[in-house]
Amino acid sequence: MKEEVASAPLTLRDIARQAGVSLATVDRVLHNRPGVRPDTVRRVREAIERNAFQPHVAAAELARGRARRFAFVMPSGPNLFMQQIEAYLGEMSGWLSARRLSVEVIATDVFDPMVLTDCLEQLAGDFDGVAVVALDHPSVRAAINDLVDSGTEIVTLVSDVPSSRRHHYVGIDNIAAGRSAGALVGRLVRARQGKVAIIAGSQGLRDHAERIFGFNQVMASEFAGLDVLPVLEGRDDDARSEELTARLLRDHPDMVGLYNVGAGTPGVAKALIESGRDKQVVFVGHDVTVLTRKLLLQGVMDAAISQNPGHEARAAVRVLLALARGEPILSEQEKIRIDIVMRDNLP
Repeated sequence: MKEEVASAPLTLRDIARQAGVSLATVDRVLHNRPGVRPDTVRRVREAIERNAFQPHVAAAELARGRARRFAFVMPSGPNLFMQQIEAYLGEMSGWLSARRLSVEVIATDVFDPMVLTDCLEQLAGDFDGVAVVALDHPSVRAAINDLVDSGTEIVTLVSDVPSSRRHHYVGIDNIAAGRSAGALVGRLVRARQGKVAIIAGSQGLRDHAERIFGFNQVMASEFAGLDVLPVLEGRDDDARSEELTARLLRDHPDMVGLYNVGAGTPGVAKALIESGRDKQVVFVGHDVTVLTRKLLLQGVMDAAISQNPGHEARAAVRVLLALARGEPILSEQEKIRIDIVMRDNLP
C-alpha cells in the first residue's frame, strides 16, 4: 500500500495565489522592498510560514535538475506510534515540496521476514532513499545490502539492522530504554519477591531484542528477588497481547510487574482492567499516544518510555537528504532522546 505524502513543489505563484496578491508583491515582501501595506505583508508571510516555503532552497533544488523520491517502509496494522510518524511526515509536505522531495509511505508486515524482504526488493531503482522499520533477519539484511549496492540511500528507523550496510540508524538507544524500564518496574514494585512478565512484538526486531536485554540486565543486577518470566511475543497485535496478558494473570497470581516492549498496549491494558489487578501490577510500556495518555491518567499504566515521533520523522528525512546530496549528517541534531513520562509530567 503506497500513500503519497508530498506532491509537486510549491512555487512563488502558489504563495501569491494563497495570499491573494500578485507575484510582484510577493517578490517585494521577500526582498523587504517598500510600497507594500502591512496587512499585505502579513498575509504573504503567513502563507510562507504555513507552507514552510523557503524560496532560496527551492531555487537551489530546481537548479539541480530533478526531484528526489524517498520511501518509508512502515508496519501495517494499528500501531499508534508508527501512525504518529506517518502523520508528521504528512505535516512536512511544504518543507518537502520546497526541496523537490516526495515521500511515499509503504505499509507491510515487518514481522514476516519474507514479506519485508519482498517489499524491499521491489523498491530497487524506484527511490533515491529508503527508511525502513527493519527486522534483523538474514534475508532482510541481504535486501538492504542489495539496495545499497544499487545506489539507494538506506536509513533504518526505530529498529536497526547494524550488521547490514545501511547508511544510518535513526532511533533511540534501545538498550538504555530497556534498562530504564527495568529500573522503573523494580523501584515501583517495592516488593522483594514476585514475578515480572515481558510481552514483546518480536524478538527478531532489533529494538525489541535490545530493550529486553537492557531490562534483564537491570533485573538480574539490582532486583534479584523478582523472577522474570520467559518473553512472550504478541506481534504488536492488540487481541493477541490481550490473550497473552490474561493468561499470565491467570497462571501467575503472584505477578507484580509487566513490561510491554512494543505496541499491543490496548490489549494489555484491557486484560489488566478486566482482571481487577490493574492497580496491583506495575505496568510500564512505550510511547505517549492518545491511549497511553489516558492509561497513565487512570493509573492503569505507571510509566511510558517515550521517543519523539515528530523528531524521528524529520530526522529520517533530513538524513536521507544529506546522504543523497553527499552532505554531512548533523549527528547531535538527529540524536533521538529517551524520555520517561508518568502521570505527573504528561506533556
